[in-house]
Amino acid sequence: TECISGCVCPEGLFDDGRGACVEQKDCPCIHNNEWYSSGEKIKVDCNTCTCQKGVWKCTDDVCYGTCMIYGSGHYNTFDGKFYDFDGSCEYVATQDFCGDKNSSGSFSIITENVPCGTTGVTCSKAIKMFLGVMKALSNRSATPLPAILEVIPDTKKFSEMTVGLYLVIEASNGVMLIWDKKTTVFIKLSPDYKGKVCGLCGNFDDKANNDFTTRSGLQDSNPLNFGNSWKQSPMCPDVTQEIKPCDLKPHRKSWAEKECSIIQSEVFKICHSKVNPLPFYEACVHDACSCDSGGDCECFCSAVAAYAQECIKAEACVFWRTPDICPIFCDYYN
Repeated sequence: TECISGCVCPEGLFDDGRGACVEQKDCPCIHNNEWYSSGEKIKVDCNTCTCQKGVWKCTDDVCYGTCMIYGSGHYNTFDGKFYDFDGSCEYVATQDFCGDKNSSGSFSIITENVPCGTTGVTCSKAIKMFLGVMKALSNRSATPLPAILEVIPDTKKFSEMTVGLYLVIEASNGVMLIWDKKTTVFIKLSPDYKGKVCGLCGNFDDKANNDFTTRSGLQDSNPLNFGNSWKQSPMCPDVTQEIKPCDLKPHRKSWAEKECSIIQSEVFKICHSKVNPLPFYEACVHDACSCDSGGDCECFCSAVAAYAQECIKAEACVFWRTPDICPIFCDYYN
């Protein structure tokens, strides 16, 4: 109807978003603000997506779900909801004993959180894994950082192995626990449990917006109300406010930000478009400020390793450890 100044593509060609005109078959696709050419593949969970004519075509395999609990009360649910909860008590991380009190289930994983510094933040200290009708797989350690996972009673329902830094417990019912014997825990569930679990790790139904389902089955938007509902003992105090350790210990803030900047630096550049670094950076600063009674480097390294782990899942392999930054014996020269 009227002339509009500017550049347009000739008839039959399409703007590729990068300043060129291409045929439809060569249209690129976008993922996490990054452009991918036609034919390029990316990995999303256990599925492979291929760019075809500007649209992603993905395989539809049903994937294992992973919940991550690490550092000073950071949770990443099975459905990818990231939140903080600093409660000092035993809490249900995940279980399939959901619904009414008489409902049956096959497993329950409990995490015991204890203060890990003078600011009031808490770290996961002990893990209990119940298989079947309350068959206990538990750790009771007097030290803040446990090193032993004890099996009570000895049952053939699971296998135990050490993989690198991690202790791996794999149960025959499709539940896997991966633990660094410090403050990082990964819980992996088979697809059979989709929508059938509850606890701090959410309900594994592929929807992150309903993960804050309390023990009574109500939806809540407040992580404190949600977390408090999953405590094992009514004698434990409720968490009433979010702890901000950098405000309480301002002299540690600049050091924490400087150390944690590695997450947003060139070292992890290959991963930034695949996994958003911001929540991991903020969690790292939180932990580096809070660990003020020893273990400063332990807290910092666990926080960076959590981001590195998510990068590996997204097929972005990052070599970030050096002899000066979180070294592992022999790793750098191996």
